[in-house]
Amino acid sequence: MPRASSPTPESIERLFPFVLKSRALIVGRDTLARSKGRLHFVLVTTDISENSREQILKDFAHYPVVQHYTEADIEEFFRLKGTKVIGFTKSGLAQSIYAGLKEYRINQPLNPSKPSAPPPAPPSGHTAA
Repeated sequence: MPRASSPTPESIERLFPFVLKSRALIVGRDTLARSKGRLHFVLVTTDISENSREQILKDFAHYPVVQHYTEADIEEFFRLKGTKVIGFTKSGLAQSIYAGLKEYRINQPLNPSKPSAPPPAPPSGHTAA
């Protein structure tokens, strides 16, 4: 049985008008930094400077960062002039958009250190009271 293919960037772009209507965008680095609790993922343009890109990767290491589209594309899709970094707030809509752009992710997920084995048994087999 064939697997369903992941959404294409073109099908994702059809969701962008809904992002505008739902106000699910966070624009500007300062606003992004203040809104980390609501942030689902960050999108940076392909024409962002290398220094800015590295700073975004550092500042948002705990969030997915995808790099796709140009500044002109962002202006066309979201009516945002001169914008190279945008964030999407947590929502089902953002999850769908991220699923379609996941292949463009430029940072690796941070794996919190989790114990790989159950905690050791108390000494001499006694259980804690």
